[in-house]
Amino acid sequence: RFIACPQLARTVRRCLQRGAGPGPQPLLLEFAPGPGILTRSLLDAGFRVVALESNLDFLTDLKSLENSLDGQLKVIHGDFFRLDPMSKGALKPPAVSSDKLFETMGVAAVPWRADVPLKIFGIVPQQLERNRLWRLLFAVYECSSIYRYGRVELNLFISEKEYTILTAKPGTSKIYQALTVLAQLGYEIELLHKEPWSSFATNLKNGGLAIPKTVQVPNDHLCLVRLTPQQNLFTGGLTPSNASTFIFMVKQSFAKPKSRLTDRLNSWSLDNSDTLLKALEIPQKAAMCNLYPEDYKRLFEALQNSGMFAESLFDDEVSASTRTMN
Repeated sequence: RFIACPQLARTVRRCLQRGAGPGPQPLLLEFAPGPGILTRSLLDAGFRVVALESNLDFLTDLKSLENSLDGQLKVIHGDFFRLDPMSKGALKPPAVSSDKLFETMGVAAVPWRADVPLKIFGIVPQQLERNRLWRLLFAVYECSSIYRYGRVELNLFISEKEYTILTAKPGTSKIYQALTVLAQLGYEIELLHKEPWSSFATNLKNGGLAIPKTVQVPNDHLCLVRLTPQQNLFTGGLTPSNASTFIFMVKQSFAKPKSRLTDRLNSWSLDNSDTLLKALEIPQKAAMCNLYPEDYKRLFEALQNSGMFAESLFDDEVSASTRTMN
């Protein structure tokens, strides 16, 4: 895991306060706080913090800090990326139930279009970083786990590589991906800060940073990114109940990103694809990698409304990928 240097604490605090009004700061869930360097800065700024820590080596000091304060800090033994596992039976820490976590925090569910009920902050581990982002995407589209409580806001340090992919534009070879389309539709994405890797240490014995090497995109920083679920995500024909089908329609579309949309529609056994594309004002020669995220949503809604689209086309892939993500 990564541990931020003390000099970064003030910058993070300023970024998380951005957009907040005067007076007491809202409740903040911080995951993997480690030695609590950033936690102390957030507490000094007036945040009420719930610290979710999985490493027992850090829990003692965090608990001591909790006991020195008057309810401003709550420390819980748990792992944010082991929320709501699919295993049966009682959960053992660091696995955590989001229902129990939100009950402990005193955060109630709100309607999807209401204001953000909770802010979350943390540094995403580089190991399986892409898988962790995918799992969050599944949850936001299905309104599961933390998103059963509304449009929970994420403030995450992620690699510059993944940030570049999340914000890529159509037609950008090999960077514009299914993850890009789904993230841009699902979230409002805001870059709050870029910090060089050298500002972070690790709890590895050698203290080294396992910086992933990349060729096509820059990866010299960790990026603090705010991901706020879109209020209008579930409009038209997209709903939490059919969102898995939409996700896999997009994923399958990028299996061959340079293939034509008409070829993809024909592979789904659609007879009147030309008529459909004309109605959507999408060129017949358009390649999958040239469609905007909104085009994918409009296409899915049109297919749903037309009755030409069989969700069973993706049943096996939906089931297999859901098991993998959990």
